[in-house]
Amino acid sequence: MEVEFPDDFRCPISLEVMSDPVILSSGHTFDRASIQRWIDSGNRTCPVTKLPLPPRPSLIPNHALRSLISNFVPAANPKSPPSPSPDPHNLLASLSFPADADTLAAVLRLSKRIASFRRLALDAGAASVLLRHAGSVDRPDLQDLALRALLHLSLDGDDARVGLVAEGAVDRLDTALRSGPNVAALAATCLTSLAMVEVNKCTIGAHPSAIAGLAALLREGKGRERREAATALYELCKFPENRRRTVRAGAVPALVDLAGAGSERAVEVLGLLGKCREGRVEMKRVDGFVRVLAGVLRYGSSRGIENALLVLNLVCSDNKEMALEARKEGTFELCMALACDENGKIGKNAAGLARTLENGQLVDFI
Repeated sequence: MEVEFPDDFRCPISLEVMSDPVILSSGHTFDRASIQRWIDSGNRTCPVTKLPLPPRPSLIPNHALRSLISNFVPAANPKSPPSPSPDPHNLLASLSFPADADTLAAVLRLSKRIASFRRLALDAGAASVLLRHAGSVDRPDLQDLALRALLHLSLDGDDARVGLVAEGAVDRLDTALRSGPNVAALAATCLTSLAMVEVNKCTIGAHPSAIAGLAALLREGKGRERREAATALYELCKFPENRRRTVRAGAVPALVDLAGAGSERAVEVLGLLGKCREGRVEMKRVDGFVRVLAGVLRYGSSRGIENALLVLNLVCSDNKEMALEARKEGTFELCMALACDENGKIGKNAAGLARTLENGQLVDFI
């Protein structure tokens, strides 16, 4: 059976599954290679909306979508013949709580492969049963299957994401965040998918413990759990009120630690948190904060450097001690070198931070 990928995974230009999704200023996501060819061909309108683009359109990595695509693993085991698929209607009619592992595995297989089954499952009320299993901490095997199925159901589109939140998904996922490592990482990925809808960003953020659960996973988890928690917080913190909530949940020290371990995503979240005063105040309290970001300027990716420059400019602009520490870490010299970077945004931002360090006042970034 041919695998059916969710439409959200496909580039509107090439119609192929995206390997490097980026967001255009119009808000639509494209595969980087496709939209770059479009722009390089002289087009200055969005391929979807047909609205004009700025002279030098920015291509912002869509890390949340890239994470979802990377977690979509449709391939079957080639060593054994595929088992016959159950009748979808009979399968959903038999789905109840508690279900056995075979039933949940069948729901997962069909949710991965068949778009029409995802819609059928949502219409049949399967989400409520799957969510009960997702919150069953005494059966991590069933939690894992249910969370994977829910992730694929959430990829059916924005209506599916809003519907899952209305069904109480945030409560169940919050419980799963405090379960074993694999389950917790899956729960964070599900929250990332749900948060791709603006209204869900607000709803998840307003939950009494969802952001706190992600912050705890960021502090206490291992590699994958921390990465998925950071990605979920990145998507949630695009909503301004969630930035303060994330700071109050104690995420900043863990993000600095993760950034020091080479996580570009952690630096991006710090870039969002630096836009609120509480975030900047908390960053100043973290021992080694400037040293970590100076390391990003030396060795980080282009996106990491861009965000590190932003955060340092915000933090140093109203605190002379931080500005002095930044200069002691060689940040001024790094900025002078980066000012000539071929990436125009990095060059301009580096020059802006250099002026901030010289003059002691904030210089606007692009």
